[in-house]
Amino acid sequence: MDLSILLEYSWVLLVLVAMEGLLAADNALVLAIMVRHLPEEERKKALFYGLAGAFVFRFASLFIISFLVDVWQVQAIGALYLLFIAINHILRKTVLKKKETEEAVIEEEAKKKSGFWGTVFKVELADIAFAVDSILAAVALAVTLPNTNLPAIGGMDGGKFLVIFAGGLMGLIIMRFAANYFVKLLHERPGLEIAAFAIVGWVGVKLAVYTLAHPELAVLPEGFAKSPEWKITFYVVLVSIAAAGWFLSKKRTTETAS
Repeated sequence: MDLSILLEYSWVLLVLVAMEGLLAADNALVLAIMVRHLPEEERKKALFYGLAGAFVFRFASLFIISFLVDVWQVQAIGALYLLFIAINHILRKTVLKKKETEEAVIEEEAKKKSGFWGTVFKVELADIAFAVDSILAAVALAVTLPNTNLPAIGGMDGGKFLVIFAGGLMGLIIMRFAANYFVKLLHERPGLEIAAFAIVGWVGVKLAVYTLAHPELAVLPEGFAKSPEWKITFYVVLVSIAAAGWFLSKKRTTETAS
């Protein structure tokens, strides 16, 4: 593989892992609330079964979407969905400030007539919802990458498929093993959570640009979405959002966070 292509793929994978880490921390909090009412041993089993199901779902859904990724209607729906979840989350965090109330509702719902397998089922549904967000964001990041010499997997270039799959797999690993670190980081710098969803929204804009440049729409020139100018603009804005989330987020001490 050409060095420039390898560097571009490595950069996208790095961005994916960082984004997955922040989103996985938020998702891990939700899952922890959902299983909190179970005995400790059953909590671990419920989370394990949920994550195992999420792994299977992510691979299957990525394989399916690989055949649909070039359909502009699918691209448009994905772009609108990413923009919706980003705007919805940011508004709830900054304007409506409903996070604590929502966590209480999730916990209360989890306790209602939820035995072990009922909780596993709810964890599976939550993991599926998280997987949809993750896969769409990963596809939007990877879809403009140059093709590689690897054989196609499903309906997608093998290199693109593998970088999306690797990003999703890292998200699951982070959710299972490194979530505590990211949760702590979000407690210390709460603005990073808003920045993470702002990045998701910006990725939605990227997918929207790719959709508008589709030959069947041709609202934008066909090569614009893959042009160096747009790629540089996209990543400069993305890094700026991440930097703003870090530096503008007031660091809280342990006493303040508790």
